[in-house]
Amino acid sequence: MEKATLALGRLDGLASILPAPNLFLYSYVRKEALLSSQIEGTQSSLSDLFLYEKEGNTGTPSGDVEEVSNYVAAMNYGLERLKELPLSLRLLKEIHAILLSKGRGSHLEPGQFRRSQNWVGGTRPGNAAFVPPPPDLLVECLGALEMFLHNEPVVTPLLVKAALAHVQFETIHPFLDGNGRLGRLLITFIFCAEGTLREPLLYLSLYFKQHRQQYYDLLQSVRLNGDWEEWLRFFFTGVETTANAASQTAKSLMRVAGLDASRIQSIGKSARSGLRLHRLLQTHPVLSVATAVKELELSTPTVITTLSKLQELGIVRETTGRNYRRHYAYAEYLEILNEGTEPIVNGI
Repeated sequence: MEKATLALGRLDGLASILPAPNLFLYSYVRKEALLSSQIEGTQSSLSDLFLYEKEGNTGTPSGDVEEVSNYVAAMNYGLERLKELPLSLRLLKEIHAILLSKGRGSHLEPGQFRRSQNWVGGTRPGNAAFVPPPPDLLVECLGALEMFLHNEPVVTPLLVKAALAHVQFETIHPFLDGNGRLGRLLITFIFCAEGTLREPLLYLSLYFKQHRQQYYDLLQSVRLNGDWEEWLRFFFTGVETTANAASQTAKSLMRVAGLDASRIQSIGKSARSGLRLHRLLQTHPVLSVATAVKELELSTPTVITTLSKLQELGIVRETTGRNYRRHYAYAEYLEILNEGTEPIVNGI
């Protein structure tokens, strides 16, 4: 726990020296959304998400990328609401309503606690891997969880609180759908609500994805055997590993962006538009000419010329192979963000 706390502190300190934290956060939040949704079985990629948000069209099944987009919206909404509301059941219901606002799961009572029995694995409660509490016990279970989040009846160390609240939320499984994604969001919301992180920089979905079976086994072991200590050990290791990885990712992205900005400054009269386009690429690492024209309010010929210059420098790469409706990727930047985002295939 001490190692995890130190890693969190270093990560929070890094946020204060990022030259443009909003640029890093924009892409990093979307990486978390992708990873958390992949745990649930979606097959979309970061490139798909960036294109969907700006172009509205990708080659991925629309339900997959829409689900990831919902996650981004739910996360941003929750972080904004935390500025005026405490972390509460009311807030969790509001976030859930956005998480399932459209696409898959939108018919499963978004924003409403379930009124029927659900289960995890199997075809019915009788052969399920886990059966959550029945609907008539939800109010009691959720009330106890909310009190625990508010340090009642005792103050709980933050890392312990986040670890135990996640297990308890997943065990209560209060919604008909979206419990896994909202339960992972809850961890970040706890860190931000308590002021441990000034920016939402810590997300455990990559760690949970990489240790997916162990994650599920440990949740079940707590329920069946009360093995809280082993779960805490796993969770603290995940926080330490993820915080250190996030720090390294931020430093790598800063390094690449800084070097590329210096190279762009040497291209003569195109440097000014090149730097503006470079800044846009840090929030939209995959974009079209039309998007760049709209976002930067530059002429189409200027954007095309500037992208050609960046392509000559090896900063961007054209990804479609077409002569029309071309898409450009901020190659090295996107490669750093893409680490660990390969879709899960056959449960692996």
